[in-house]
Amino acid sequence: MRDWYGTLVSSLLFPLHERLKGHSTLSERRRLERSQWWSTEEIEHYRTTGLRRFLEYAGRHVPYYRDLFARIGFSPAEVETLRDLQRLPLLTKPQIRANSDAMRSERARGLTRFNTGGSSGEPLIFWMGRDRISHDVAAKWRATRWWGVDIGDPEVVIWGSPLELNAQDRVRGVRDRLLRTTLLPAFEMSETKLDCFLEIIRERRPKMLFGYPSALAHLAGHAEKRGAGVRDIGIKVALVTSERLYPHQRERIERVFGCSVADGYGGRDAGFIAHECPDGGMHISAEDIIVEIVDPEGRVLPPGESGEIVVTHLATRDFPFLRYRTGDIGVLDDRRCACGRGLPLLKQIQGRATDFVVARDGTVMHGLALIYVVRDVPGIKEFKIIQESLDQTRLQLVTESDFPQSALVPIERGFKERLGEQVQVEIECLDSIPREASGKFRYVVSNVAAH
Repeated sequence: MRDWYGTLVSSLLFPLHERLKGHSTLSERRRLERSQWWSTEEIEHYRTTGLRRFLEYAGRHVPYYRDLFARIGFSPAEVETLRDLQRLPLLTKPQIRANSDAMRSERARGLTRFNTGGSSGEPLIFWMGRDRISHDVAAKWRATRWWGVDIGDPEVVIWGSPLELNAQDRVRGVRDRLLRTTLLPAFEMSETKLDCFLEIIRERRPKMLFGYPSALAHLAGHAEKRGAGVRDIGIKVALVTSERLYPHQRERIERVFGCSVADGYGGRDAGFIAHECPDGGMHISAEDIIVEIVDPEGRVLPPGESGEIVVTHLATRDFPFLRYRTGDIGVLDDRRCACGRGLPLLKQIQGRATDFVVARDGTVMHGLALIYVVRDVPGIKEFKIIQESLDQTRLQLVTESDFPQSALVPIERGFKERLGEQVQVEIECLDSIPREASGKFRYVVSNVAAH
């Protein structure tokens, strides 16, 4: 049974907060909680109708798509099934970067600028409208409620995005305290920091942990080593995202924290795509998101075959993500989940991993701690960080032709500040950096075990 304060937050404070921001999160969540029980046929009809409206809007009000549809002779009014999406070309990150202004709706107002973490060496800058934000928050809210966790229940977030970590101003701090959300940085996970994290978790007694699977598994390992008791404090679920969840990580988190682990898949660019239910199904947020799996030539693959995940987000009409290539590798499932929801399933998500790196003094840090030293440097097109040993780290770069050598100095300094002054940092400038066999660009590779 929920406490009175949690009920107050979910029924009054959070809906009021969202309404003041012009978001429709509450009504969207209610809609999603009804539609999740529809039949497969009802969901397909709903998303086909939504797709047609989305494409009609883009064809009228988004210059990029108005020109594209005219050039290829595409008529949104003729869309009858989801398969008609295949008549349109795939959308890549370079195309978005080259056409950012033309991809904004002429009717869009109050857009918010966002950017990705830059896993390919260059962050993607894009824009979100209120509809997109409302739909993504509602989809996550619905998913947490599958596990008996609601807005207003105590939550501890272990995260590493500067967007969140640098935004802890006074207003956001007050909001987080009201919503009972505690944000802990995943950049530096020294033993002292981990001890502090465990103390905060014991003190706050969260209903949910949220963060990178590698970070939560590492924290769980530290708790086990310390003999810290965290199984009996009432955690219901650890919701993990942003990386591939490995079986050993799931087992360790469940064993140490005494809770279920729910995998989530999505991104700041592509949206809240899929989430695991208590019956083990990775449900796609299908009311707003259409997932296709394509081969290297862009041909759509059937369920059961592995390929690149392509996303169309129907709540992004202000800045359309239409057949967007995520760069992730996955497999669709054609079965229906035992939970009874009609939402389609992802069978596997492959090719997402962000390693830890280990400083010379043994401090364990999330790989993003080094990524953010490199990603915003002008003139760097791609990068790959390879930690060969505690004493040596290599940085591979692909740069613009006029990239100044002087720009390497602060990068080397930033690496040494994090890894240790004695660490040898070797920087290689290359014409290209090979991809992994899966097709995913692995931007941090650590050959040093994080214990």
